[in-house]
Amino acid sequence: MVAAETRTKVLEVNDLSISYGPKTAMSGLSLDVYENEIFGIIGPANSGKTSFLRAINRMDAFDSQMNVNGSLRFMGTEVSAWRNDYALRRQIGVVFPLPVGLPMSIYDNVAFAAKLRGVKGKAALDEVVERCLTRAALWDEVKDRLDSLGSQLSGGQQQRLTIARALSQEPTLLMLDEFSIAVDPVTTMRIEDVLKELKKEMTILLVTNLVQQAERLADRTALFLNGSLIEIGYTDALFEGQTQDQRTKDYLEGRFG
Repeated sequence: MVAAETRTKVLEVNDLSISYGPKTAMSGLSLDVYENEIFGIIGPANSGKTSFLRAINRMDAFDSQMNVNGSLRFMGTEVSAWRNDYALRRQIGVVFPLPVGLPMSIYDNVAFAAKLRGVKGKAALDEVVERCLTRAALWDEVKDRLDSLGSQLSGGQQQRLTIARALSQEPTLLMLDEFSIAVDPVTTMRIEDVLKELKKEMTILLVTNLVQQAERLADRTALFLNGSLIEIGYTDALFEGQTQDQRTKDYLEGRFG
């Protein structure tokens, strides 16, 4: 792997704190995420993982109780300084734990973002839809019913449709928040294979409650615990026991969480 310091920083985080009213969700977070890597984030519930993703995507703009302080830079610019939220979110694809489909056909769910970024003509849109559905391991199951409502798909299929829609943005950063909760193990493995290929084109931020998934996918992994960053390391080294903090070793070995 190329040494981290030689690569472009997609995210630069310095002393980031996140709170909801009086409750602190994250404090003192500092880390960098680099281009073309899968960066894994693990940790038990309420450790600040999802709040971190929400801060990156400026979800505080929709939540009056959410306060974000510190420095959070995406592609060299503070997320709060992007000229508008759409310009930021255009470059960031997000997949949440449970599928959130648009109230439209399978085809239009995927084509919608492509149209917004200027793709025109049926042939070009067809190509985007097929490519993204294939990458999300869904094309073979839906290619004969693209005009059907996305909401009529099964839960696992709707989650893969959400992944396809995120990919249709051609994001710089793809954020996955426990994407496999609603997906069966066989399909999960197919999507994991796709993610390994996608990191050639984008950076992937993978929040997962499955430490084995982080071990399979992540180049580097961070452990969050009780709103704090405990440790970051190369994933293979961490899983070989080369940890700096005993809590990391204990979490990876299933002693808590």
